[in-house]
Amino acid sequence: MPLNLSVDELLALAPDAASVKAAKGLVIPAKWPRLECDASAIWGECQGSGSTPYQAQIDLAGPAFRCTCPSRKFPCKHGLALGLLHLQHADRFTTAAPPGWVSEWLASRAQRAQRQEHKQTVERPAAPADPQAAARREAKRLQRMADGLAELEAWMADRLRQGLAQLPGQPEIWGAMAARMVDAQLPGLAERLRRLGELLVRGGQWQGPLLAELGRLQLLIDGARRLDALPAAEQADLRAALGLPQDKDDLLGAGERLTDDWLVLGCHIAEEDRLWMRRAWLRGQTSGRLAMLLDFSHGSARFEPGLVTGEVLAATLAFYPSAAPLRALFTDPPQRLPDGLPAPPAPIADELARLTDQIAANPWPVRRGLYLSGVPQPAAGADWVLRLGDDRALRLELGEDSAWPLVAVAGGAPVAVFGEWDGERLRPLSAWGPGLIWTAGNGWSNA
Repeated sequence: MPLNLSVDELLALAPDAASVKAAKGLVIPAKWPRLECDASAIWGECQGSGSTPYQAQIDLAGPAFRCTCPSRKFPCKHGLALGLLHLQHADRFTTAAPPGWVSEWLASRAQRAQRQEHKQTVERPAAPADPQAAARREAKRLQRMADGLAELEAWMADRLRQGLAQLPGQPEIWGAMAARMVDAQLPGLAERLRRLGELLVRGGQWQGPLLAELGRLQLLIDGARRLDALPAAEQADLRAALGLPQDKDDLLGAGERLTDDWLVLGCHIAEEDRLWMRRAWLRGQTSGRLAMLLDFSHGSARFEPGLVTGEVLAATLAFYPSAAPLRALFTDPPQRLPDGLPAPPAPIADELARLTDQIAANPWPVRRGLYLSGVPQPAAGADWVLRLGDDRALRLELGEDSAWPLVAVAGGAPVAVFGEWDGERLRPLSAWGPGLIWTAGNGWSNA
């Protein structure tokens, strides 16, 4: 069994950018006196500073990682490097029977999985359907949501009454209220509250953005209370903003469909409490239509299908109902085509006009895709900006390790950049130069 991840997907499992950088420095077969594999695992020994090599291994069924090094990061640089070696230098691995330190770990993982399966299927048998019980659960859920909305409204009123000046000294209150919204089954509101806490920690001119977001939260509360009176498309947008589940079966049966060759413009992968989230942005090569796929995976960043920036997929997408449809899913497994390049970005005025129309139709999304031509460069302090061609600039949400390679290859010339705009900063996911693709965390590679 091969390691069923691309390089981008493997590096997305890294706990931080430093681990990625350290792992890439270990992708040298000479540093590994032992590299072996079989159908279920890959393993190797990496010579460190001590006399005994570190033993790293990957269970391919996960993938899951284990290493004898003292690092508290997971996966550590040795596990990541072992995966990169297998993806980039598979010929250096010898097929062999697992040594004891590998087979014992695999056996313990299999035993835990069996116990968990037994617990779910035997100890907790499925209860027969009970319509009355389901109705009672739904009534309780709606009541929890109503109580959560009322609590948030009162909490925001208290913050405004007490004054905004003291908020930077209270970073903990945003996470606490976000947890209350999760309890009230309103995860969309919880995400917005966490972002407000991050805004205050980041500093700068936070007062205006904070008041604007508090205003949007109040609009969400007001809209939720009269949800049934809204048009169907606006109802769908509001439900998505609140974080309420959307039925995929209904979507596949009635959603808008579009068949095209879809270029993967970029992916953002994040993790919280072992729940992995992937936002993948696609652009139709013929239609020019932008689409966003939102997927979740528990335990590891394994998503189906795996998507790599720059690849092209022949597929039909079904779009979720919305006043400005964007989120979509594949109706059938996509067919991979030769990698491609996006069309040049539209003039800045046209892209901003498109963004304005989107916001007017659906003001709720936290992140929106933007595809622009500009010059990436350092700014005052630790900031980075994308300098546009009309004396304007967008602040970039970009770490130094990713920023310098982007700036260096651009060399002061405009490049096509795709990223996620949150109203304050653009998080670049990809950049496209002559024959090259830049992706956040991985730098430049051949297009």
